[in-house]
Amino acid sequence: MRTVRSWTGIAALLVAAGCAAAPRAQRVDAEELNCMARAMYFESHRSSREGMIAVGTVVMNRVDSTEFPATVCGVVGQRNQFAPGVMSRDMNSRSLPLALEAAGAVLQGERHPQVETARFFHAASYRAGYNNMHYVATAGGNAFYEKRPPAMVTQPVPLPPSGG
Repeated sequence: MRTVRSWTGIAALLVAAGCAAAPRAQRVDAEELNCMARAMYFESHRSSREGMIAVGTVVMNRVDSTEFPATVCGVVGQRNQFAPGVMSRDMNSRSLPLALEAAGAVLQGERHPQVETARFFHAASYRAGYNNMHYVATAGGNAFYEKRPPAMVTQPVPLPPSGG
């Protein structure tokens, strides 16, 4: 796995961003931070912190599920689940500090309030033809959804994007 910068530099960015002072502050594993930041960076179109937090919430919902790997890196590295090259491509834009800060915040407990327990998302512009997708949020260019029995789906189309 390729690293973006030295982990000392990443830690300095997180401290500067205020992540170390989070209310539920705890030790953030550098490898898990890297994997989470990669998912956010490549999946949220680097458009907003809200979109990154929403992607991170899905990652953590999957970690907490018995249907997916039990680690952030296991979830993000799972074949055909995230953007191609998510674990190997370079992260080199002005959005990297935001992705690292948001990743640290999610690893310390922050969650997107509308995503709740959703474990799936796709590009907001994509129109799927399935009848079991219950949409809960649209943020950062993605539509987030839960899979439900068709009779339990009350929101069958993506919601309008939320602010941010």
